[in-house]
Amino acid sequence: MRYGFVVPYASEPEFVEVAGLAEQHGWDAVFSWEAVWRHDAWATLAAAAVRTERIRLGTLLTPVPRYRPWDLASRVGSVDRLSGGRVVLGAGLGATNENWLAFEPDEGRRVRARRLDEALDVYAGLMAGQPFSYSGTYYSARPVDELNPPPPVQRPHPPVWVVGALVPGRERQPSLERAARWDGIFPAVAGGAEGSSGLSLDTFPEIVERLRRLREEQGLPWEGYDVAVEGDTFGDFGDVHGSPEPWADAGATWWVESWWDLPEGPDGVAELRRRVAAGPPAG
Repeated sequence: MRYGFVVPYASEPEFVEVAGLAEQHGWDAVFSWEAVWRHDAWATLAAAAVRTERIRLGTLLTPVPRYRPWDLASRVGSVDRLSGGRVVLGAGLGATNENWLAFEPDEGRRVRARRLDEALDVYAGLMAGQPFSYSGTYYSARPVDELNPPPPVQRPHPPVWVVGALVPGRERQPSLERAARWDGIFPAVAGGAEGSSGLSLDTFPEIVERLRRLREEQGLPWEGYDVAVEGDTFGDFGDVHGSPEPWADAGATWWVESWWDLPEGPDGVAELRRRVAAGPPAG
């Protein structure tokens, strides 16, 4: 198992500093997050990319339906090249909170899901190189023969980890099917309270088994597929806390510390530094 963490609240310079600190203390990844009106996650990750050498850099998560996929591909590609191939795109529908609705209407979950699927298709197609064409309901593209960027370091594209939720009692699992098509998953269980992943060691093995089967049905390898569990070893925030070991035994490949109960401001950043300097939970 590998270990990362999400930076809950920090300025851009503080994020870069913490990323460097994490690299020094044995962490494998550091994640930023995106809101409609906040910091620019990709600019922040780009800055961290040139100040680090080993640690992976990613988002948890990017609200992909809000992006024009060619703009997203440009940003991810730039960070991938700056980092020498260390970027991960964490993808999801996004949370339609007041930060979102203050600027944009909610088109509905079904539309956002369709936009997510199309945008990721375009993202992957552009990263793979020209000629590329696409004709969808929401996005289209035709081949471009000028001003094309260099290819990403990670081929065919920087990995995409998608939020995927098990819907208990349902045979068809569209969210898990989507996640299985890509490179990894942030797993959840549908039907819980808002902001809850719903994960438990009772439900998690079913998610892993369904994903494995879905990958096999699509002719995709299970080896190398990432299952990233968000947890908290410092307290009891969220649904997953305590030791990562049982989750690794059940099939998780990443443990991502999610310290969302840290306060915003200097005290929270000081505690963040302390936890990062303590190293990953198995360190």
